[in-house]
Amino acid sequence: MNIRLAGFGGQGIVMAGYVLGRAGILDGGNALQTQSYGSESRGGACKSDVIISKEEILDLAPSALDVLVAMSQPALEEYLPNLKKDGILIYDSDLVKPESVGVRAFGLPATDIAQRTFDRNVVANMIMLGCLAGFAGVVSRDSLREAISESVPSKTVDMNLEAFEEGFRRGANQRRSSREETG
Repeated sequence: MNIRLAGFGGQGIVMAGYVLGRAGILDGGNALQTQSYGSESRGGACKSDVIISKEEILDLAPSALDVLVAMSQPALEEYLPNLKKDGILIYDSDLVKPESVGVRAFGLPATDIAQRTFDRNVVANMIMLGCLAGFAGVVSRDSLREAISESVPSKTVDMNLEAFEEGFRRGANQRRSSREETG
């Protein structure tokens, strides 16, 4: 599975990619995570590519994306063309306003949820990771929880896990709703 998380520097894109890759390994697979960001530490373009596979990974970057997680409008506009026709788009609906995208898409107001619930925008990335796991089932919930616990500062583990669970719940509810509509 080829996943790209993209947005602005300072949104925790690289951390989210690292956590996702670690969860893929904890699930017994192979994972490769690469990142790219502008010279500005905050506000510049940022992306994290994660490839998760049961097979050996030979590519350094995904050629076509199965999932795109967009946390900024420029990220959506730049990377949407790389999303496969049967791919999944998950976006922060506070910051991204897609027009007709032609793929399965789910918007979640992650930044607003982070601010209202946790008084910290910085956990929007964990809300989006939870949504990704709940909606697309890329990696297991337990592996993501373990990877989060291992990766974030110890004093923020509980808050990050709560943010993850909020996103997971919303993503899983949307997946159930989507299945009911189609079948």
